[in-house]
Amino acid sequence: MSNHIIDVIINSLLGYLAYRSGALDLRGALSAALLGIFVLQLGGVYPFLALLTFVVLGVIATKYRYEEKRKKGVAQSNGGVRSWGNVLGNGLAVVLFLILEKLSMMDTFWAATFSAIATVNGDTLASELGKVFGRRPRLITNLRPVKPGTNGAVSLAGELFALLGIFMIALFALPLTVHKTQMLLAIVIGGFIGVNLDSIIGATLENRRITDNNSTNFLASLLGGLAGACVFYILGG
Repeated sequence: MSNHIIDVIINSLLGYLAYRSGALDLRGALSAALLGIFVLQLGGVYPFLALLTFVVLGVIATKYRYEEKRKKGVAQSNGGVRSWGNVLGNGLAVVLFLILEKLSMMDTFWAATFSAIATVNGDTLASELGKVFGRRPRLITNLRPVKPGTNGAVSLAGELFALLGIFMIALFALPLTVHKTQMLLAIVIGGFIGVNLDSIIGATLENRRITDNNSTNFLASLLGGLAGACVFYILGG
């Protein structure tokens, strides 16, 4: 019981800090606190720290040269403040994979969990920093030049930031398995697939208003997680 109380206190405090810092609105902060409690209870400290790293890096990347991005018309809306939809879009697949891991006790679902987190972390860094450092972005579906911030736009800088963000998340999974090489490769490959699937979904479904940013993030993280699980299985983990 004491561990449950500690989890509630930690996540309540982090939610409050996210709200006070302007990273999340009130509903977003409450959703993030509940999500954090579920992650700690289901998966323990390592997936929790991976998600926390994603949140911190996401806030930093969003705020970085925000005024410059705003003037270009490519900045995150609402001053970079995110709400409950963004929290669920980025975290729901993670919870689903943690439930499967809890039920199966299989490392395959650790790979899925961290690949999902790697997908959203890589995508956020690619999007927010690619808008600043990317040169000559192109639409992922036909490689035609497009304006920075266009749904489905990719750039070399964005892809490199994505890989960096993916690799950082992959490190948190290594203490959970004896198959460290397979796990690292699975998450890096799965996360990279997920990031680029996010761009493909953005260029197709989101541009046609079939999905929005939050549902695009959910689909990409779900598919990135499944890709990571498949790679881990194929590699014999």
